[in-house]
Amino acid sequence: MDKFSGQKRAISHLFPPIDPFDQRILEVGDGHHVYVEQCGNPRGAPVVVLHGGPGGGCSPAMRRYFDPEVWRVILFDQRGCGRSRPHAATHANTTWHLVADIERIRHTLGIERWAVFGGSWGATLGLVYAETHPDAVAFLSLRGVFLAMQRELDWFYGGGAGQFWPDQWQRFVNLVPEEERGDLIAAYNRRLFSGDLMLETRFARAWASWENALASMDSDGHGGESPADYARAFARLENHYFANKGFLEEDGQILRDVHRIAHIPGMIVQGRYDMICPPISAHTLASNWPGGRLHMVRGAGHALSETGISQELVRVMRAVGEKRSKYGL
Repeated sequence: MDKFSGQKRAISHLFPPIDPFDQRILEVGDGHHVYVEQCGNPRGAPVVVLHGGPGGGCSPAMRRYFDPEVWRVILFDQRGCGRSRPHAATHANTTWHLVADIERIRHTLGIERWAVFGGSWGATLGLVYAETHPDAVAFLSLRGVFLAMQRELDWFYGGGAGQFWPDQWQRFVNLVPEEERGDLIAAYNRRLFSGDLMLETRFARAWASWENALASMDSDGHGGESPADYARAFARLENHYFANKGFLEEDGQILRDVHRIAHIPGMIVQGRYDMICPPISAHTLASNWPGGRLHMVRGAGHALSETGISQELVRVMRAVGEKRSKYGL
């Protein structure tokens, strides 16, 4: 889960825009080719940035959370989205494929340990990756925590958030026949994978608009209309993952396995009024993760671009960068 349109805003407290010093397409198998870029200092402390969605893709704004003199910033578009190909493809596209891709990138770039920076679905993926490869992770910076649990999906696609945004919820629901509204993820799945490009695009834009409308505290309830290609990849991939419960073994697996990252330090930055990923998940994670600390941002929702959230993330990564030897970076 994550917001697209919020990335368009220029944010004054971020570091200045930078261009990559390395861009490549990495073949990861199964017919997938993943876009990878590196920015900042080639000899700096490495950090991998995990975008949201699934299907959101990385953006130039994501480079700007790190001091380019200190950090070697690695960004990539996860399978099926952004500049990765094939576009909007869900075959061989699971959480475990993405975890393997992250490891492939790390080995390809010759990195021993790195910091992991991810928000929303990126936080989910960062946690699963760290629990799978704890020796590769020096620090976890997480924002807008999503644990891929059924209660979270029920909240957002079962009417919980709709009680706060009834007009937007009604638009999202009304596209589906009444008899299918008991499982909106399944109902949208049938249309997002119908093979009819116009129908897929229509439902993809509705899926993205429902999420975008709720992402920011200053939202007027109009998420805007995402570009067709972006919306189709975002909605198909997100729906594919949610229909399959994040491809986890059981509900609550991330919390079950949190002991594996007990020694890894980290910070959770959470908007107090996050309507997409309610704060209970961040609070529960922090309560069960000895190395993790929680910073609740007042007056903020879910979007990476919100001032309080972006300021805190910059502060966290600046502090980690200043003490990078302490973290083994």
